[in-house]
Amino acid sequence: MGWTTGHVGGTLPAGQGVQGWVAPSAIERGLYEAKARGDWPAYYDLVAHADLYMMQSRAYVDTSSGHSRFHPYWNPQTQTMCLAVYTAGMLPEPQPDPVYNGYTLGWFARVWEPHDPPYLVVNPGSPCEGVLPAGPEGRQLWQQHYAAVKSHGLAPDAIHTLEQGGPLSGQVAFGLAAGAHIAVANGRFWNSIAYHGCGYSDEKRTLERWWGVTTRQKWQDSQHRLLTADMVSGVWEFVLQLRRGMALDFAGPIEADHWRRAAENVVRRRAEAAEQPRLTPDGVTQGQPVSPSELEGQVTGVHRLIGRITRYEARFRADGLLPEGGYVRSVEAWDYGRASGMARWGLAARLCTLAEAEAAVVRAGRLVQANYRSWEDFSAAYILGRCLHFDEEEFGEWYETVLATHRVLTTDPASPWNTLPWE
Repeated sequence: MGWTTGHVGGTLPAGQGVQGWVAPSAIERGLYEAKARGDWPAYYDLVAHADLYMMQSRAYVDTSSGHSRFHPYWNPQTQTMCLAVYTAGMLPEPQPDPVYNGYTLGWFARVWEPHDPPYLVVNPGSPCEGVLPAGPEGRQLWQQHYAAVKSHGLAPDAIHTLEQGGPLSGQVAFGLAAGAHIAVANGRFWNSIAYHGCGYSDEKRTLERWWGVTTRQKWQDSQHRLLTADMVSGVWEFVLQLRRGMALDFAGPIEADHWRRAAENVVRRRAEAAEQPRLTPDGVTQGQPVSPSELEGQVTGVHRLIGRITRYEARFRADGLLPEGGYVRSVEAWDYGRASGMARWGLAARLCTLAEAEAAVVRAGRLVQANYRSWEDFSAAYILGRCLHFDEEEFGEWYETVLATHRVLTTDPASPWNTLPWE
């Protein structure tokens, strides 16, 4: 290809390494540009800022309690053994083995031993390749640049797009955009379907911590439940669907007191019906009576939930999440958005294949399109589900963070919500 190996002090020959190559993301483009102009301090700063992924044996990672192992390779240009690392846009499609874990330049500076290879190579074989000397002075330089960088990895609450290696249009892209709340908030490429996330080990730990998912079967069960909106509370959907039906019947806004009375009437009628014997294929089945205290508890709970929803919606309208007079019709969006995320997390943790992840993402996108009218409509529903689940009407971090993400997604011209057509 005609590019140099990127030793400190080297420059990329003018015009070489450009033709036919498009940087996958802003990370690699920045590295390439710094290398092309011979600005190695800037190159080091970019490497120090980036997540660096290193190949690992899956069997070793699964049995080594968090330890990592170097796998050097022979570099014919340096005529030495080298250790390869990759930035996020340069990672290959996830395979069952090997896997890639995420590290930082500071971590490599701390753990490097005298017998380790003399060079750390960033994105070997690409136009943005950099060969970083790993002797004592070299590692001191790594640490200096790492310490000077205020943040590491892609910035949260910003749109990060893979310009190569990720879909920019079509059904897969739409399904990934349905999970953009999570991707954007966490500083990930919104359109990465061949997903590595934070790295294999971290993705496994996150799935276990937040979802209890540790096996392929558990991932399949969670994915199915999210795609069927089975994790969203049935009580939430009951009161929202009731109001939606009333709004259609009355062709206008529904007052909260009217909504509460209607919900209470339905709850009481259902309790009465539950007490009656029922004819089933197995014969007559005796009803299941509801105790007076249990019934009153259900009524009180429904009243309280309606109050919470109306107060959240009032705040949503004040913050621009809903238009004046707007309301949320269903919070199934909370599950559909997370279903898109679950597909990628399962792939990163090697609990599913790329084809399975793509299928789940596409289905999530179709469900979003079928049940909502716009990205804004979907987002308000997703945020209400998140708040009902986590926020407890504090309007604190759980609300403020997702509101900030919503604003980025709806206002940034590079956002998939502004580049992908709804229909």
